Amino acid sequence: MLSRQNASPVRKLSLAAVVAAAVVFGGASGRAGEATAASPRADASIFRTDVIPAPCHPNPHAQADMATLDLRGDIRLIPRPLKERLVRLAGRPHTFLPTQTFAEADRPSLLFQYYLLDTQGFEPNVFTSIFPGVNDAVMLTATGGVCGIPTIGAVRLALEPKPDLPTDPNDVRAFIDIFTDIDPLFVINNESGWYEGWMIHDLSVAPVGPARSDGHARFGMLLQQDADMLRAMGTGNNVLGHFFTSDGRSPRFPSASDHFPDIQGNTVPIFLSMGAYNAMQQSDVHSYWEFNYTTNWVFPLYELPATGGIPGTFEIGRISSLVPGSGPTGISNNPAIYGDNPSLPRDPDKFDGDDDAQREFRNRFIPSGLAHEIYLDVYERLASFEPDNVVFSHRLFDAYAIEVDRVDQNRDGVISAVEGDVDSASDGFADNARLFLPATSFNRFAVTREINDGTLAPRFAPSQRAWLLTGSATQVSPAVPASQGRDGDDR
Repeated sequence: MLSRQNASPVRKLSLAAVVAAAVVFGGASGRAGEATAASPRADASIFRTDVIPAPCHPNPHAQADMATLDLRGDIRLIPRPLKERLVRLAGRPHTFLPTQTFAEADRPSLLFQYYLLDTQGFEPNVFTSIFPGVNDAVMLTATGGVCGIPTIGAVRLALEPKPDLPTDPNDVRAFIDIFTDIDPLFVINNESGWYEGWMIHDLSVAPVGPARSDGHARFGMLLQQDADMLRAMGTGNNVLGHFFTSDGRSPRFPSASDHFPDIQGNTVPIFLSMGAYNAMQQSDVHSYWEFNYTTNWVFPLYELPATGGIPGTFEIGRISSLVPGSGPTGISNNPAIYGDNPSLPRDPDKFDGDDDAQREFRNRFIPSGLAHEIYLDVYERLASFEPDNVVFSHRLFDAYAIEVDRVDQNRDGVISAVEGDVDSASDGFADNARLFLPATSFNRFAVTREINDGTLAPRFAPSQRAWLLTGSATQVSPAVPASQGRDGDDR
């Protein structure tokens, strides 16, 4: 299946040609296997290759590479649209075939969700488009590689069915592998920036429940007064079961007709970073990331006004989280202790350990479900949270400090690895499972041009001025086996 952005002609390959090529060229990219009456055969109907315009050079082993991938154990049973996308990538010039999923348990990993990515569906920017007088005399930074073939990609989410861990991807204690494959994106060299992937959760209207003893709505809920005010907004969109919209009208997601900052989508996204990555020599990108309760943490929301992306808050550079704390109206900490103290080097990724004293305490991030709770305060609890405070940044700063304080046990304004552990207790709850959004709730995905400026918030969020690709989630139910071989280390 071709991406809608691809205007290039395609050529179809016969099954006989595919199998013959796999025999001749199979050694170049891995074992394609022998096609026999008792073994799987390549599905020629999905073998479509992009025409590579001169003076760029096509993949001389395209047929063999596509046949190899089509029959590979982690790809063979996946849904057809995803397989078509990955096989198409295999037919292009590349450094590596799409990343192989190795099992990390005795049973195969299970594909339960994926995203198909392209450069459509958001406001064109200098990374994806040519603007006369702006960048028409320079090479595009990101897209436009391989003589202009369309930049496309795929993201696969596979659950690890490990002993004593959940096999339901909706359970926040599940361990999930995420594989990103993109082509083409230029290698970014002699610069301080790379690319960054983001899973995106759009805020929904919360249910109504009773108040806490302090009069505040309970975790994840609204009071009836809040629900009444939301329903009265706009055309009445903001009711239970709908995506929340800032104007009360039907959801409007990013589109190519957006214009920053006056014409934007009206949903409220929560961005979860997949980390930064760069491209290979052939302009293909392959990234691996693990989704679990130690990584399901998002950037400090109080940075958002400092990114220039919240309407009316162009405060770029004013707010920083380099020294962790609970924001402008919260707690500030001593940089010598909470910064990168040279006398006590620490690994910021050490969330798990047998000695709690060695686990990280200087986190700049917060659990994704706590970010969701903060956004309920800011956007949906119009009656029950600071009803007289109508300044967005002030509501955000106050909500951030208040909600972090409910989980923060030692009152330092930081949620440490111990305090934010899924099995820790806080705020009257027996554990912290509520603090994490499940992987299945992230309905969109985006790739941005990452800028190493010390800010963790998505660049110019929630606009798309730094976006490169995007796509929506597709659920795979029931999940299908999608791994081949065994990882050398099952951690």
